[in-house]
Amino acid sequence: MDNTTYARIDGITRAALAGTPMSADDGRWMIRLDDDYLPWLMAGADRIRKTFRGNEIEVCAISNVRSGNCSENCSFCAQSGHHKTAAPTYNYISSDELVAQAARARSWGVADFGIVSKGWGVRTEKERAQLRDYLGTMNERSDVGRCASLGALDKDTAVMLKDMGLENYHHNLECAESFFDQVCTTHTYQENIDTIRNAVDAGLRVCAGGILGMGESLDQRIELAETLRNLGVESVPMNFLNPAKGTPFGDRTPLSPQEILKGIAVFRYMLPRAEIRIAGGRQFLGDMQSMIFMAGASGIMIGDYLTTKGRQVEDDLAMLDALKLDRRGDTQQRRAQRQADAAA
Repeated sequence: MDNTTYARIDGITRAALAGTPMSADDGRWMIRLDDDYLPWLMAGADRIRKTFRGNEIEVCAISNVRSGNCSENCSFCAQSGHHKTAAPTYNYISSDELVAQAARARSWGVADFGIVSKGWGVRTEKERAQLRDYLGTMNERSDVGRCASLGALDKDTAVMLKDMGLENYHHNLECAESFFDQVCTTHTYQENIDTIRNAVDAGLRVCAGGILGMGESLDQRIELAETLRNLGVESVPMNFLNPAKGTPFGDRTPLSPQEILKGIAVFRYMLPRAEIRIAGGRQFLGDMQSMIFMAGASGIMIGDYLTTKGRQVEDDLAMLDALKLDRRGDTQQRRAQRQADAAA
């Protein structure tokens, strides 16, 4: 370790705190630093998080409302019909079940709840009718924020979903454009970009990020962060590959805790004002999960994921309480009830 490196990190940190995000060149330099510098990077990323995001954590959860036999061939995904996996296969769950899941998530202090459906876009009247029922029922029976992840959106579909009551739209880029042909060939990167732009134009808040650890280079991680910044994405979910047996990426080695934390910190430097939300794969941090916030994360997904179980919700909520982090969108009544339940 040397003082010149520390001085460069400090200069980048001061610039970010003043409102100038880290350049891609500095990002390529930073992501290659030895792990000995990780505590210094995390200290800077934590200052940036607190400056632009405060000390509240945005908590979300999702429902996998339709699973399996997806038309797309994404190499990481257990739900793809192109791979042979043990992922569950079922058609749309009922609106009552969806609302029950949303209500349970809301009791945890979740601000937003996502409707996630396999497939590439809303293509049929049956799908449109189902979404209309879902969103209408959620609007009537829950005060949780309404999100969806449904694949590609054209302009008309984005406006239609907004008119149905959707508030947020999630659509990951997955990776850098230069790596995308290693991940998926059944749709294009430009379709992903167009979907994000169409959602923004329709007045939806966009949540878009990707997955680290699929075999991309360090430079390609910076390329992804820079693309998200150029698109003006407000909420950036960061996932870390959980290799699914039966998929082309099923034999990949999961990232180490240090590499995960460094990735989070570098994304915070690149995207100082964005919501950086940690989602799938954080189990690979083991006992270091609470360190995601010190690395710059300002959001977290709790509960189960699409085809895998998440950590026990009670453990996540206890972690946030121990760190004295508030849940954005939570209420005093819900916090008091959870404390009473924990004491009982």
